Amino acid sequence: MREVLDNLETGQGFTQFEHRIISSDGSVHWLEWNVVPDHGLLYVAGRDVTERRCEQDELGVLAQQQAALRRVATLVAQGVDPCDVFSAVTTELARCLGAHYSALWRYQSDGTATLLAALNEDPGLAKMPVGAQISLEGASISAMVLRTGRAARIDSFERAPGSAAARFRELGLRVAVGAPIVVGGRVWGAAVVGSSRPEPLPSDTEARVGDFADLVATAIANAQAHSELTASRARIVAAGDEARRRFERDLHDGAQQRLISLGLALRTAEAAVPPELHPLKKQMSDIVDGLVGVSEEVREISRGIHPAILSKGGLGPALNALARRSAVWVKLDLAVHRRLPESAEVAAYYVVAEALTNVAKHAQACEVDVRVDADDANLHLSIHDDGIGGAEAGKGSGLTGLMDRVEALGGTMKISSHPGNGTALRVNIPLKVG
Repeated sequence: MREVLDNLETGQGFTQFEHRIISSDGSVHWLEWNVVPDHGLLYVAGRDVTERRCEQDELGVLAQQQAALRRVATLVAQGVDPCDVFSAVTTELARCLGAHYSALWRYQSDGTATLLAALNEDPGLAKMPVGAQISLEGASISAMVLRTGRAARIDSFERAPGSAAARFRELGLRVAVGAPIVVGGRVWGAAVVGSSRPEPLPSDTEARVGDFADLVATAIANAQAHSELTASRARIVAAGDEARRRFERDLHDGAQQRLISLGLALRTAEAAVPPELHPLKKQMSDIVDGLVGVSEEVREISRGIHPAILSKGGLGPALNALARRSAVWVKLDLAVHRRLPESAEVAAYYVVAEALTNVAKHAQACEVDVRVDADDANLHLSIHDDGIGGAEAGKGSGLTGLMDRVEALGGTMKISSHPGNGTALRVNIPLKVG
């Protein structure tokens, strides 16, 4: 009122303000006042604007919730780790609902629920550590949600039965509301908000918690789909490698050995031809030379299908063989001296083989630097040439297929190929798939 009077004394004329009134029955009203001074008197007109203020408050709450949902939905769309989504949901739930406690629970097959994430800024609540488990017998929000598959509320834990309810009473929780997290048609977990205050949570809390629970379900479904896709791609790659290995073995043990046997037999027959039949002897010699050439071609084909040296000696000898056969000089820095999982060795071999082929065909390079090392979790490849650059995946260079192979194992491949600066590949291949 002093501020209003000060404004009027400055001669500013018309003044408007609002204030809240609590009636004798406890109801809250908002009044809007319009004040005009005139010759030492104040003329005042007032009206009840409670309905308008309530609508504004509701719109503000709705806008706040939509903004919170958008922030969580953005994380889900970006495919971030579900644990990060869980943490964001508990934060946004508490902020959006004006609560100081929120939690996400996951149901286990042994009849318990595990705390995945929690935000506890309620001074009246003791903290429960992430990873804690509760029983699903008796009355608790998690138990009620699992039994019904619907949202649930407890307006007082005072007489709620069961060990979980007793534990929450010990922590100081007095009221709570939760909604199911449904993944693949089954109740996967529950999103919960609560308070140490005795007042029940607003009537729309179930619906608002449910909106966040739906986003958590989407994040989990996305993560599961990505994991299943990665596993499926890895199985396809492994099946292809096994087929190539079997084909290489059949060529080596069958067609190639048959060609060698025919060549030896023909060479024996050539030695038995009388000297006076020189044209026949020359013809037979040419045929033997041709068989030797075909045998060499079959050996190269089988090596391209699946290098036998990789299966027998491992990645080191196989890469050394690639370097020796390369048309461009290769500087090989090999810091791996142990056998690695076959899937990682095969992927690394084909990455290096394709890279050296690309350099020979397109790069106009003089030298290729190949570095290979590994830690406990990943195999690391670095391949860099001093050629003309400009290589791009998806333009017939074979890089797309290599990228698919690496990503199928959960790895990454980055290509840097600016014109005039050569081409560099950085590849990380997990040693354990999944």
